[in-house]
Amino acid sequence: MTDIWTRVNQLAAQLGEEGVKSEDRFPIIVQSGALNQVAAFLSEQSYERVSIVADANTYEIAGKALEASLTEKGISTNLTLIQPNKQGDVIADEVSLIQLIMDLQQYSAQVVVAAGSGTLHDISRYSAYTAGIPFISVPTAPSVDGFNSKGAPIIIRGEKKTIAAIGPDAIFADLDILVKAPAPMVAAGFGDMLGKFTSLFDWKFGSLVAGEPYSQLVATITRNALQKCVDHQDSIAKRSQEGIQTLIEALIESGIAMMILGQSHPASGAEHHLSHYWEMEYIQLGKRQLLHGAKVGVACAEIAALYHQIAESGLSPKAAQMDSGEAADISTTDVQAAIVSHWKEIQTEIGRIPNAQALREMLHKVGGPTTPEQLGVDPELLARSLQEAHNVRRNRYTLLRAHNEI
Repeated sequence: MTDIWTRVNQLAAQLGEEGVKSEDRFPIIVQSGALNQVAAFLSEQSYERVSIVADANTYEIAGKALEASLTEKGISTNLTLIQPNKQGDVIADEVSLIQLIMDLQQYSAQVVVAAGSGTLHDISRYSAYTAGIPFISVPTAPSVDGFNSKGAPIIIRGEKKTIAAIGPDAIFADLDILVKAPAPMVAAGFGDMLGKFTSLFDWKFGSLVAGEPYSQLVATITRNALQKCVDHQDSIAKRSQEGIQTLIEALIESGIAMMILGQSHPASGAEHHLSHYWEMEYIQLGKRQLLHGAKVGVACAEIAALYHQIAESGLSPKAAQMDSGEAADISTTDVQAAIVSHWKEIQTEIGRIPNAQALREMLHKVGGPTTPEQLGVDPELLARSLQEAHNVRRNRYTLLRAHNEI
């Protein structure tokens, strides 16, 4: 079977672009029993002191077996069980970071192994970066595309900020573990991938009207990964080994796309801004957190509905009632002029986004929430987020931002 790196470089060759150099590639093991290969890898790298990061659940799922295999290899281990907050959620905030960073310092760890899903990876990657040591990824659920990201979304004083950190030195995705992941986490991973429909559009939009960096290779890697999930939604819904392998590889490929670009544009647009806005609201209100991908999937459908409405209403968000002659009056800034100039192309790109109903049907098929109401996001919060969420990432020019500001 063709491995992920080979697929990426074959695609690069087809597009006439440079692939990922050998020195920038790292081991990505996606197969049954992958967990059993971690100890040998760490031993080959001559690591003697390994910090294992987990929570109470993921320790039982993977951390305990990992700890035993390392001990059997004669490798010293230190376990950090990240503690939940008073609402019972493990979150990537200052408290969790300090807990792990202090353990790394006291133990003089040489490498961090994150055994868990997205939040534990964010805590691990930033803490390892701060300590100046590498980290290894051991996903326990195919729930997010951030396993190999170099950015760490961290909650700082109640606000979510993505901070530069490091990517993993290796990924060991054990299919025997991943197929047993809770159904909501599988649905969340699918929702995170479905969000690429709107993030890819927003990235293209930002490149057209605001000069944001764009790569056809990165866009194609991301879209191919997305399409594989759409094509295999039935097997993903059944949580078959084939479906789970398709999903985890797509999530990893999305992460590679971000790694190549050096930014998260292809995988994170207005749908992620809505998700982050809802997350910060829940933290401020002391509510239990929602799965990231579940929020992204629902937010994607809401953004799709808005974008299709915008595409049908006129040449630009402010030109809903204008004809082409009147549209010249709104071209008072470079961005406004660019929107008018590229409007036909923008409409075509919006046309590549499935309508909200189609997106919700796919989310429903894999067992995920399909509406804000099912998430517990009330109408007032939804309306406010659609008006304000673009402020979450002011360095991104999405259609949502244009819709609200122009």
